[in-house]
Amino acid sequence: MKLKSLTIAVALAATSASSFAAEKEGFFIGAFGDYYDASWENVRGSAGTNVDDSTGWGAEIGYRFNDYWSARLEYADMDFDISSSNPAMTATSMDGERYGIDGLYHINGGPFYGIFGLKQLDLSENLMFANVGAGYQHYFTDNFAFNAETSLYQGLDRGYTDVGAKLGLSYIFGEQGSAPAPVEPAPVTAAPMDSDNDGVIDADDQCANTPMTDAVDDKGCTLYEEKEAMMTLLVTFPHDVAEVPNGYFDDIAALAAFMKENDGTSVLLEGHASAVGDADYNMQLSKKRAQDVADVLIKDGISSDRVSTIGYGEERLLNTANTLEAHAQNRRVEAQVKSVERVKVLRN
Repeated sequence: MKLKSLTIAVALAATSASSFAAEKEGFFIGAFGDYYDASWENVRGSAGTNVDDSTGWGAEIGYRFNDYWSARLEYADMDFDISSSNPAMTATSMDGERYGIDGLYHINGGPFYGIFGLKQLDLSENLMFANVGAGYQHYFTDNFAFNAETSLYQGLDRGYTDVGAKLGLSYIFGEQGSAPAPVEPAPVTAAPMDSDNDGVIDADDQCANTPMTDAVDDKGCTLYEEKEAMMTLLVTFPHDVAEVPNGYFDDIAALAAFMKENDGTSVLLEGHASAVGDADYNMQLSKKRAQDVADVLIKDGISSDRVSTIGYGEERLLNTANTLEAHAQNRRVEAQVKSVERVKVLRN
């Protein structure tokens, strides 16, 4: 119960304090009240003789190396309660002394610190302990501080496991830095307006109210890209024939539909002939083939000013072999229509 009450008091002191030891360096001294829970049984070679808790006082001297590390030597004068399971023996007390050395790590240079060290406890015999613990330090001024800590002690000679706590005051010598002044928050300024939510502030936006779906440039204007589309046509003819074979009317209609969707397009129909027969005759035949395809295209709704023709005769043969297959490939009308459309770039 004593230890529980002391632990609660340490916690309350820690949560109520507001300053911490920042920018500290130098020698320090301190004094403290000490509580130590021993709970040793059957000691001094006598069955039933127990060493219980101790209260006392102590002093320490140490050096703070920087914001994070310090070391100290301590002395504690202790008064242990002695009890016995033998009814014939009365409870008594016994003086003891504790000597020790500790290393302290101040977490982030702040008020909380960890403890590790070695202790010699002189009672009925000399016993060595290793200890670890935690503490809190609150500076009332640049030099004076209140300290509260608790530690766990593990016996190295015997298997004792004890708990101790200390409350005290300390003084660090020399001129010390104060706790850092609180940082004043930066003044709040109004965020620049972006009325159309396009990512460009109104002061730089040269195209107000752009649609939310459009990608924009650094001036807030809709971005465009050129999109290319292309349609090709190939019509082949029997030997010495200029009329369009029935099987190609659907292909010509598809070209007409493409040109209707792309108003700015026009088409050049190129007529060709094979190398069979007279070259002048083949030239005229190639022109008739191109014109016949043009007539079908115009009937499908394409304005005549968007359709032009040319005949090459046998000047541009696809296949120069003197075979029936080669001649069939060369009897043809070719066309290619390309459209470049400027379309919006959409946001991802």
